Amino acid sequence: MSNKEKNGLNPAAETAAEAPEKKKHNFKKLKFGSMSVIVLILVIAIVIVINLMAGLLSKRYPLKVDLTPDKRYELSDESIEVLQNLDKNVEITVTNTRDTFASMSAYFEQMYQQYGVNLEMPYEMIPEILDKYKLYAESSKGGIDIKYVDMNRDPDIISRYSKYYNGEIKEGSIVVYCNERVKVIASDEVVNMIRSPQTGGGQVPTSMNFAGESVITSAIMSVTDTNPMKVAIVKTMNGNALYETRLEPLSTSLESFLSKNGYDCVDVDIATDEISPADYDLLVVQMPNVDFSADIITKLSDFLYNEGNYQKNLLYIPSLTATNLPNIDEFLADWSIKVEPSIILDDNMISAPLETLGMNDASPVMSVSDAESVGTLANETLPIAAPYTKALTVISKNNERVVKEVLKSSPTSYLTDLSTGEKGETGSFNAALLSSRSKADGLDVNTSNLLVLGSTFFADNALLTYSNTYNNANVLISMVNNMTGKENGVVIAEKALQQSNIAVTGTEGKVIRWIVIAVIPLIVALAGTIVLLRRRNK
Repeated sequence: MSNKEKNGLNPAAETAAEAPEKKKHNFKKLKFGSMSVIVLILVIAIVIVINLMAGLLSKRYPLKVDLTPDKRYELSDESIEVLQNLDKNVEITVTNTRDTFASMSAYFEQMYQQYGVNLEMPYEMIPEILDKYKLYAESSKGGIDIKYVDMNRDPDIISRYSKYYNGEIKEGSIVVYCNERVKVIASDEVVNMIRSPQTGGGQVPTSMNFAGESVITSAIMSVTDTNPMKVAIVKTMNGNALYETRLEPLSTSLESFLSKNGYDCVDVDIATDEISPADYDLLVVQMPNVDFSADIITKLSDFLYNEGNYQKNLLYIPSLTATNLPNIDEFLADWSIKVEPSIILDDNMISAPLETLGMNDASPVMSVSDAESVGTLANETLPIAAPYTKALTVISKNNERVVKEVLKSSPTSYLTDLSTGEKGETGSFNAALLSSRSKADGLDVNTSNLLVLGSTFFADNALLTYSNTYNNANVLISMVNNMTGKENGVVIAEKALQQSNIAVTGTEGKVIRWIVIAVIPLIVALAGTIVLLRRRNK
């Protein structure tokens, strides 16, 4: 007899008594194990759903994750608005491989190192920025398709664009296409998307700006414009340059500026080419160094008269040095405008960078005196620099011309005679005048306009480019758009690039994406599995 039997205990009964307690313990382990599995599945499902939602949202509303201090991979609000309002499909073809931009960075950085300057030249940001264009456009009615081609391997890949473009499409350029309209960003423009803000030849740069967004956005706006304005830019007269050779960059700068803002520009010879009102909406005569013949003056008048239909426009910028131009003066007088042989100076002037002269120079500050002719400016606090401005005077004539004073100098400004250098009267003087002549046609009123801008250097490339410092670009395009009736363009400031930064490249972005989408959920699943196994083994 066992001790338990001696003590009056039945072993079978004890075993039976312990059985329910053991089953209850196993059910408890199963209950907690099942809950762990359910929680684990829920966590994984939530992570996957969040990632899927983030992916869908990033396509419709691009997530702004830019870790660079200068926000170099972000688009401006102006560009985003353009992209989200697209109603057409745009093709952007880069005639380089994507890897070429990284090679460009290494090449230019090494080049500057030869001068003892360590500069970051982040050309790889160009394809990254193009990706942003495509993403933001996905929330519009249209879209943007981007492709990279190697012209050495596939030289005929861009043949479909050539029939819509008069020039030659070379390797390194970017082609923007929409509905048989082509805008080519030449290879040198692509290189200049990373450029120094410093002026003056021979200077070793110490910083860089990104100017690519303005170029790309303007190209997209140009090809999607259903009613582009045609502009004749007068470059020559009987084959000879219209202006001093050293001032040619001013003409190039103005033409490039108009082209970027949706105007189709064509160079013409004012003497030999036909300036037909049927072909052009705007005629630009800039800095004529010699007088026009009577025939050319008639050609200008006929263009604006347009056989009595009007609706034509002329932008005239006088030469700084030429003063004996009687035929041109008579033409301007017929529009109630006189260009004085003196320039506007001021006791309170600002420093203005002039890329044409390769230096900074003093400039008086102008103000808008006719808001209707300029329109609303994004930032009215920025100064309007007008170096070497010839004073303009309104002539009282009974000739049905209505003249508006668009830009004026401050009351502290004064005139200086160009020939003697003597100081003249003090006061507020006109720097831009808009003369108009209208004709009623039923309920419509047709108008031709002559805009005279007194400053030869108003359209200097530096003053137009630094639109976050000076208001020249916004004022100029607003004046021209209001005169021609074109919808407002977009002026985008260059972005200053900080030289010490952490840049997220495309490859790094893909790594981060996979970490968030795959690695983190896997770690969560692994941690849950370990917890589950440990609980079962307790």
